[in-house]
Amino acid sequence: MLSIPLPFVAAFLLFLVIVVLRLKAPNHWKKPIGFIFLCIITMTVVGLRWTMDYPFLRAIQPILGACLPVTAWLSFSKAHRHSSSYFLHSLGPLIVALCSLSYPYLWPNIIDYLVPLLSLFYGLSLIKSSFSPAEEVSLNQLTQVSIAERATGLLLIISALTDSAISYDFFASSGVHTHLILSVSYLILIPAIASMVVFVSICTPIQSGEVATEQQERQQNRKEQSEVALQEIPSLNEDETSRILSQFETLMTEQEVFKDANLTLSKIARKLVIPARKISASVNHKHGENISKVINTYRINHAKDLLVSSDMPITDIYLSSGFQTKSNFNREFSRITGQTPSDYRQTNSVNTKVPEINPD
Repeated sequence: MLSIPLPFVAAFLLFLVIVVLRLKAPNHWKKPIGFIFLCIITMTVVGLRWTMDYPFLRAIQPILGACLPVTAWLSFSKAHRHSSSYFLHSLGPLIVALCSLSYPYLWPNIIDYLVPLLSLFYGLSLIKSSFSPAEEVSLNQLTQVSIAERATGLLLIISALTDSAISYDFFASSGVHTHLILSVSYLILIPAIASMVVFVSICTPIQSGEVATEQQERQQNRKEQSEVALQEIPSLNEDETSRILSQFETLMTEQEVFKDANLTLSKIARKLVIPARKISASVNHKHGENISKVINTYRINHAKDLLVSSDMPITDIYLSSGFQTKSNFNREFSRITGQTPSDYRQTNSVNTKVPEINPD
């Protein structure tokens, strides 16, 4: 037998993970810290349970074990924005706690069934959830998060099988191999699950991140508008204005440059080889709106077409239309159409004609 039980080693390694997260990812370390501490406490209790065998530790070990799959599920549900009821998810651990603390007055072996069933249920739920897009994660990490979610589900299923193996070991050989099974499983499974939760937490932007992105967009728009306002508005005749608007319309409709989420007035000017202030003045003169709102109109028109002619998820639609954030997309969509994207899809048929911007 090792002088230092393996669960203690795993708990110490997870504590180091918290330290590293605090130093390397200060904006994200607070999100998974609760789950990691739960893992640390669980593994510490397991180590103490199999070295000292206090009745109190024997009672709380299954309670902590029942909390792990629930907490893992809730950690991933934030990435999907699942409307999870914390009360319903707490029922499993509460039942396990009732059975554990009332031992042996209730059915003594019920915990041997409840804890593996919880791990199995949430493991299968995570695998199922992984096949739907995680709307709240960084866009370039969608595939990796789906893989991490499936891996976590698989690890929870393995954990359920491990708990079942422990129950069988008690039945077949009075728990001779239980200490080894617990030590190895807790050294591998829980740190692995914790790693997946940390990964999805890092890939999921903090709430203020989306707000910051929108603020940057608005600041950029205001900056460009201010630059144009400070410059002398060029005097354009009708022929020149029509020519600029025609080129602008071609750039939007044929090349669909509005799909570029980082599109700026200077990029449009370089593509058209026309001074930015002339483009802005022409667009403002024709539409009575700044160029940012006009481009968003193209984006919304494109999104409306996709909403009524395809089964694409709304997440994919706003990304393919050039929006960086879902809240910005929803705001602009409501401003232009007076409806939410979901309502628009429900109330319009496939044959609905999408309004176009007339350059004339």
